[in-house]
Amino acid sequence: MKFTITRDALLKPLQIVSGAVERRSTLPILGNVLLQVSEDSLRMTGTDLEVELVSSVTLEGAEPGDITVPAKKLLDIVRSLGEGADVRIEAADDKVIVRSGKSRFTLSSLPATDYPNIEEWQSEIKLEITQGKLKHLIERTHFSMANQDVRYYLNGMLFEVNDNVLRTVATDGHRLAMASSPLEQSALPHKQVIVPRKGISELMRLLDSDDGLLELSLGQNHIRVQTGGMTFTSKLLDGRFPDYRRVIPTGGNRIVIASRELLKQSCVRVAILSNEKFRGVRITLDGQEMSLTANNQEQEKADERLEVNYNGESMEVGFNVNYLLDVVNAIEGEQVKLTLTDENSSALVEDAATDGAVYVIMPMRL
Repeated sequence: MKFTITRDALLKPLQIVSGAVERRSTLPILGNVLLQVSEDSLRMTGTDLEVELVSSVTLEGAEPGDITVPAKKLLDIVRSLGEGADVRIEAADDKVIVRSGKSRFTLSSLPATDYPNIEEWQSEIKLEITQGKLKHLIERTHFSMANQDVRYYLNGMLFEVNDNVLRTVATDGHRLAMASSPLEQSALPHKQVIVPRKGISELMRLLDSDDGLLELSLGQNHIRVQTGGMTFTSKLLDGRFPDYRRVIPTGGNRIVIASRELLKQSCVRVAILSNEKFRGVRITLDGQEMSLTANNQEQEKADERLEVNYNGESMEVGFNVNYLLDVVNAIEGEQVKLTLTDENSSALVEDAATDGAVYVIMPMRL
């Protein structure tokens, strides 16, 4: 195996596949990236057995062959080379030699035949969506995923396809985020899959915010995203996602419209003196004024007041200020709409101008 490629052409696809490589695996080969060379292309694969990333680059006049090399070391070498430098890589016995200018590196390698590939699988639904739309859906909901919850099916994000809508939903049991986007295709069958946290993190890193089309495939146990020269595959979490529709409150009659920026800044300031463990903030509504108060174990107190549009009865309710900030940061419009029922019921938070995403936050006793 032997090929020559410019440093710039190699760096980005190598960075992409290295994202899936397991840093602290008990299997040494999972710390490697698989290089598969044909006469006119280089195919690189990284995996941790849960997520697999494949990237392809065109070559000229290469000598075919397959080998695996340590991912981090190869990436560090390529990254350290000067822009526009030529990189020559060749396999020799059980080593891989990397040359560029007057630099020469000899890396250990492991046989390509030992490299694990995610098994072949059949997709049940294929749909097309722009990179920007998919990234937007994920960014509006990812912060509500659970982290290392014993209810393992919460440690990921629900992807739901129904007719001509793709929906993402995440919840950790205390809050819920849901975003929807219409699709060009219609009459798609109803399907739900749960993508694990690592898969979601990789997708957020890989996707651009542009209008480039990608193909999204959903199977029984896998999800795949293909765009340009990159293929992302992830195993799915097994389990039944909670019925999120039952969690979304209905019938709330106390509606608050507030400036997103003013509410955000007020939350940031009161959070400074909130209890470090529980992060509680008390919201009091009285006439056209909302007050936010927080205090901590040292008897310190923060108090913020802002004007809002509210015509309901006076009320008090407590929330985790971090949950409130996550939602306010995810909303893009100028105004936030909060729909409340009473101090013991969940709050429904939305962008006052659009209905593409809804957020639910459970109250706290303070």
